[in-house]
Amino acid sequence: MYRLVKIKTKIKVPPTRFGMNVKKAIKESIAEGYECKLDKRFGMGLVITKIEEIGEGKILPEDGSAHYPVTFEVLTFKPEIHEIVLGDVIDNTEFGSFVRMGPIDGLVHVSQLMNDYVSFDEKNSIFLGKQSKRTLKEGDPVRGKIISVAMSPGKENKIGLTMRQDDLGAFYWIEQEKKKTKTPKKASESKKK
Repeated sequence: MYRLVKIKTKIKVPPTRFGMNVKKAIKESIAEGYECKLDKRFGMGLVITKIEEIGEGKILPEDGSAHYPVTFEVLTFKPEIHEIVLGDVIDNTEFGSFVRMGPIDGLVHVSQLMNDYVSFDEKNSIFLGKQSKRTLKEGDPVRGKIISVAMSPGKENKIGLTMRQDDLGAFYWIEQEKKKTKTPKKASESKKK
């Protein structure tokens, strides 16, 4: 889920940025520490949206950097269990499909692809449902549900998805199901109107 998170902290501006505009130097230092970085509290930092407040900087003798108290806002992405996400299949392997959903990827294990026996065509990198004849190939846009999240800074992130429930899966599967469930009006009903 995308969120705007307000953070109040001290930012260290190294001496190499002392010649720059103060606000620009602080913004670069914040970006270095928070953009494309994972934090257990708020997820993956994407972009600094605004700096609300900059306090007076202090240079500490131990390191020579300037330390500024700042309040800023960062756009973050933190996947949550049971969240419905949209993405694109970026890779199919014999054990499942990798789906890019925003800034991170998730895995739909082969057992979670569809309610059908699934075979994998390694040559064409396509999954095929035995009875449903549904296929899933790289590039297909999909809707999935998050069933597991393991995100820790410095470790490999693992997001598990399922597409076995109603209204989940490749977009064209969902459209096919909608067409099947629409029942045509009976001739007698249309005459009554």
